[in-house]
Amino acid sequence: MTITLPGRRSRPSPAAAHPAYRGDIEGLRAVAVLLVVLAHVGVPGMAGGFLGVDVFFVVSGFLITTLLRREMASTGRVDLVRFYARRAVRLLPVATLVILVSLAGAWFWAPPTRFASFAHDALAAATYTMNLRLAGAETDYFGDPAPSPFQHFWSLAVEEQFYLVWPLLILLARGRWALAVLTAGTVASLAWSLQQTGYFGTQGRAWELGAGAILSYLAIRRQLPWLGWAGLAAVLLGAVTADESHTFPGLAVAGTVAVIAANGNRLLETAPMRWLGRMSYGWYLWHWPLLLIAPAGLAARTAAVTVALGLAVASHHLLENPVRHHRLWTVRPRRGLFLGLGLSAAAAAIAAAGMAHPPPVPTRGDAPDVRRAVAAAGDPSITLSRLIAAGQTATDLPRNLKPTFAAAARQSLAPQRDGCHVGLSGPFRPTSDCAYGDRASDRVVVLFGDSHALQWFPTMEALAQRHGWRLYNFTRSSCSPAEIAVNERRAQRRYLECDDWRREALARIARLRPGLVVVSSSVNYRQLLAEPSATPDAVWQSGWVRTLAALKRSSRHVTMLTDTPIFKPAPDDCLSTRSTAIFRCAAPRGDVLLDPRWREIQRATAVAARIPVVDPVPWLCAEKCPLVVGNTLVYRDSHHLTEAYAKVVAPLMDPHLPRV
Repeated sequence: MTITLPGRRSRPSPAAAHPAYRGDIEGLRAVAVLLVVLAHVGVPGMAGGFLGVDVFFVVSGFLITTLLRREMASTGRVDLVRFYARRAVRLLPVATLVILVSLAGAWFWAPPTRFASFAHDALAAATYTMNLRLAGAETDYFGDPAPSPFQHFWSLAVEEQFYLVWPLLILLARGRWALAVLTAGTVASLAWSLQQTGYFGTQGRAWELGAGAILSYLAIRRQLPWLGWAGLAAVLLGAVTADESHTFPGLAVAGTVAVIAANGNRLLETAPMRWLGRMSYGWYLWHWPLLLIAPAGLAARTAAVTVALGLAVASHHLLENPVRHHRLWTVRPRRGLFLGLGLSAAAAAIAAAGMAHPPPVPTRGDAPDVRRAVAAAGDPSITLSRLIAAGQTATDLPRNLKPTFAAAARQSLAPQRDGCHVGLSGPFRPTSDCAYGDRASDRVVVLFGDSHALQWFPTMEALAQRHGWRLYNFTRSSCSPAEIAVNERRAQRRYLECDDWRREALARIARLRPGLVVVSSSVNYRQLLAEPSATPDAVWQSGWVRTLAALKRSSRHVTMLTDTPIFKPAPDDCLSTRSTAIFRCAAPRGDVLLDPRWREIQRATAVAARIPVVDPVPWLCAEKCPLVVGNTLVYRDSHHLTEAYAKVVAPLMDPHLPRV
């Protein structure tokens, strides 16, 4: 499709298709990819190298806008088919190759339980929607213990979404109006990025591409060497000062704009920098999946990215250049567009097949039904201890595993569905009164805490049904019931929603006047304290003193449940890769009971307040903590129990709770 402006000449010009070559911008790409790679390798002092992606965004915005404006100025039109075809034959061949190779690698090396999710990621990468998938899943860019081999495609998705929309806006809002629309959109996106916390969203990243596009309209022709050096220094300073708690790319974006506006930089124009800039696209694509299978250690990870650079060189010369310069596409651009669509469709189809048919996890034999054995036992604790001890030496993953890995990953308890458990974002607005069990009963019990309290809901619900309790659930993710101020790691700001929720939950408990409150919390908050303190132990203790005092005023009885183990790696990863030697996945209890100091402070504070303390660790561990006990999968992820196992231990919890 070609759109021609009235009154303008339509004779094509050779310069219309390509902006004038800028060696300094080629070198700037080298800086960007080096920053990203060094950060991912783990080079000391380069934790903020992720800002190299923001450098890429500004460069892309400038180059694409310059190309479009030159074509309109030279020919009076924009040939959209040719524009999109150039993008397709330039980007998609290598991207498709990396997607397919990474998917094959995931089949052979990734835990089988993760393959379907990785195949879904491959589908998102092939359709350039990876940023939307990561944002929808609230993926933690900095803290995901098992990141996807396709995660780095999020930045390419942002750029492709810009490429899709921006040429149309230039055509619809011509001349000065185009600049006005661009400026308004850039300011709106900047405002959004300052207010919102999503790392991957296009709307919060568009201002960076917009900054480069606005610079294209300014048409600065004078060379300003000092500005280029100052801009380069700003980019590097931003990279060495940023970290996961300071991710706003303002300094890097301003520095990139300055480098481009300077119209030249001797360092960036050197042959090695320009060469590395030409390899940057392939190197960016290849380095991340290789790092995921590289051994730990700086030397091994450096070797992995060196191999990735070699693959980038090979794919550049053997695939990228031969395809993009082939006369089949340059003479008839429509064919190039069809090539791109065909490559994306093929990669998407293979990924979809992987989602539907992931590799199987070998199982063998049937194990004892733990819930039935414990329920029928004269002494449930002895029976469960015997089964836990057997789990330490078990070899085969049982055929009758409950729940399956897939079912555990999909687990959603009633409070989660009703809004009575609140996630990381959003206010406390349940769709019910959060009452379970016998809703007509005057024997009121409350379960209160974070997600480590929520994991006991199946246990408490089973007891509520046995004893005729009216059970209330008030829980929130990553929000300890202890009155402490914490940061929300993904949002990288004070977790104010936690403070508001805790106050509201305590107020509701006071109005209910329950017969019993069962309170529980993770101890994994030391690194999240919002207010730096020389005595974090004292902060933890005083937070519990205030919360327990409020609960004692509101209820007849209070019982504290201490924390459960935290594993690394994820249990299903270990079990699915060692399905004939699952005993290897049982960790020594001392390795998975994190922060023993805070555990003891929490216990001692409750004892001092004359509040009974229940330690569930004996229901989960002997000398080691097995991941499968009998036929039951114990953990649904690295630190939460499955619903099935929480029901198993209900008979053991019962004697420890006061009668309501």
